[in-house]
Amino acid sequence: MSKPKAKAAQAHQTGIYKSDSVRDVAESLGITNLSETVASSLASDVEYRIHQVIEEASRFMRHARRTTITTSDVDQALRVLNIEPLYGHNPHNPPVFRRALPFPNAANVGPVYFVDDEEIDFDRVLREEKITLPKGVSWTAHWLAVEGVQPLIPENPPAIPKDVDQEITKSPPQANGAFPLTPPSESRSTVKKQQQQQQQLVKQVLSRELQLYYTRLTASLLPPTADSTKRTAALASLRNDAGLQALLPYLIRWVGEGVVTALKEGAQTEADGRSLEVLLDVVSAILENNTLFIEPYLHQLLPAILSTLLHSTLPPSHATHLRTSAAQTLSRLLTQHSTTYPSLSPRIMKTLLVALISSDKSKGTREGAIRGLVGIGKEAVRKGLVEGGGVKVVGSECTPGETGPLVDSVMTALHVLHPASDMPESLDTTDDGDTATIGQLQDVLGKFFAEKLYGDKGWALGILGSIKQQS
Repeated sequence: MSKPKAKAAQAHQTGIYKSDSVRDVAESLGITNLSETVASSLASDVEYRIHQVIEEASRFMRHARRTTITTSDVDQALRVLNIEPLYGHNPHNPPVFRRALPFPNAANVGPVYFVDDEEIDFDRVLREEKITLPKGVSWTAHWLAVEGVQPLIPENPPAIPKDVDQEITKSPPQANGAFPLTPPSESRSTVKKQQQQQQQLVKQVLSRELQLYYTRLTASLLPPTADSTKRTAALASLRNDAGLQALLPYLIRWVGEGVVTALKEGAQTEADGRSLEVLLDVVSAILENNTLFIEPYLHQLLPAILSTLLHSTLPPSHATHLRTSAAQTLSRLLTQHSTTYPSLSPRIMKTLLVALISSDKSKGTREGAIRGLVGIGKEAVRKGLVEGGGVKVVGSECTPGETGPLVDSVMTALHVLHPASDMPESLDTTDDGDTATIGQLQDVLGKFFAEKLYGDKGWALGILGSIKQQS
């Protein structure tokens, strides 16, 4: 007998995802003749893909130390499998699914779940107050200060009136130890107005130690005495001690008032000259202290330095030393702060040039201007003395053979342009080349100072070469 034949076909076994779901999707796409074999194969593949996504999502869930899979886990799993993630689902607000009641007419249908949407009452929404959403976080740039001047824009705080700003730093410590922010006034209305303005400012309270330090410091510096021990110690303290920032406006105000007092009556006495020397030492010590932030007070320091440098009648025995010290202090200030304020050096050089070439200036003022240009540097000397014609102006006011501090300052400036020769050789008036050099010297420096260079040919040629090279 022959063996019975195997059954021709067996029913395709499917899992959770039924072939009916595949057939429904196909009919929605317009495919009506989908066979049972194809539908079962697609259902099996879809179920495999679902298992794969759920397996990857469960890994993210376990790594996150959670026991519930969220939509973010599914999104991460889809990204790992190089599948476009789902959109519109928030892991922080997961949807709530509800189970639908069984259908009486379709008992074979499995459980059906749906998202329970919240019912919104439009009448209640329209009656509620509207809440405007705030602007998102953003940033913008604006200028805090342009060359030391605060722009008047809404982002910056309002500018303090000049009279209020001056009154804040005006009052030094009083004899009873008090440290008022504003001096007393005769008018009660003025006092009330100042008090109202002061309430808008940040009041700075100095400790008793700083008040005592200020009193002893100023007493050790002025008036100058023969005993320089206390003065040296006070300057060393200013030069090295930290924690003096709160006293800085009062110290700068004290220096400015001291310079004004010394120069007000002509400054012809020896005591005034010594006082100016001490005040310049104080400014230099403040500049050398690396712990002090002096940029907001540059506009108060410069008048004291320039007044000493350009004053016409300084004490004769102290004039050269005072102008040299002021020029060195000015040079240090520009070295430290000209990078931050690029227009500072040109503005000071313009002030010195006006003091040098103006017709109504005294010799002392011209000497101070020249020493200030020397302190700024070689370029300032070239522009001020040569291009600006300062050396010709000074030479025209000097008599033949005249010597003195003014002539010495010009010669020092010429040394800045080019140093003198170690073995000088005189210019020969019979030589055509030397004659041309003499003519160029007179054109550039004027006759008076050109004659000063006749005895050093190398120096003369070096100055002319330096001027041509820079120009």
